[in-house]
Amino acid sequence: MSIITIKNLTKRYPMGSHFFTALSNVTLEFEKGEFCGLIGPSGSGKTTLLNIIGALDAPTEGNVVVINKNVENLSHKESAALRNHHIGFIFQTYNLFPVYSVYENIEFPLLLLKMPPKERRQKVYDALEWLRLTDKVNSKPAQLSGGECQRVAVARAVVKRPALILADEPTANLDSENSYNILEMMVRLNKELETTFIFATHDEKVMKYLRRKIHLFDGHVARDEIIAVSSSEVSSQSSMSLNTGEVVPRDNLTSRDGALSEPNVGSASASVACDVSNDHRAPRSKGESRHV
Repeated sequence: MSIITIKNLTKRYPMGSHFFTALSNVTLEFEKGEFCGLIGPSGSGKTTLLNIIGALDAPTEGNVVVINKNVENLSHKESAALRNHHIGFIFQTYNLFPVYSVYENIEFPLLLLKMPPKERRQKVYDALEWLRLTDKVNSKPAQLSGGECQRVAVARAVVKRPALILADEPTANLDSENSYNILEMMVRLNKELETTFIFATHDEKVMKYLRRKIHLFDGHVARDEIIAVSSSEVSSQSSMSLNTGEVVPRDNLTSRDGALSEPNVGSASASVACDVSNDHRAPRSKGESRHV
């Protein structure tokens, strides 16, 4: 089932008397449960595309439908509702509230949804267990290591079990061991919660885990490939590394019924990019950037 459909997407930003084209004529689809990445050097359009998918920015031209919502037609309030209910964000800088405990940071997205206390508590403790943070429940971010801070950020992103998680260079500030630990946990959550993960990255460690790689160059899709993985190659949940298998062109990979074979993954939640106010930005014209 497709949860994101992008057709002929172009994004331009004004630069003085000229315009800079960040994305040009991008057409893509993402299925429920994918574990995929936008790959490319700095300036290739990865973060711009991630922001538009996350309803933080709007297309200049083209059509973007995310979880049955047409992004370019959403009001600020509707964009905030889409993010708060269905999308989680993970950033390389963690973006934790320094005065909140681990528990309170993870709980925050649920407070925005006005979830009942009993249900809220259960979901927070589920997330703490998923990310192995039960012994840090009362700690503040300053008392945590970098790897622990990023685990809190992931827990906050998945706590309400949304449809989509967008991760922008989530391992950039982590050493190799912590990076692999975080990625293993994401793979497990992707499988168990059927959460769709889309990464923007050029980190080789992340690329080892991806089941689909979309290569961007100068705002264009240069290559779109799915990684064929046999059941014997799938990493166990306790493994520290993952075999990626053979690269197969996306158009040539079919399942037994002839449909595209996708990895079994799919759902996300809100991180600090949750909107405290549902309508806190001034009106904008089409193509104007939205800012967090």
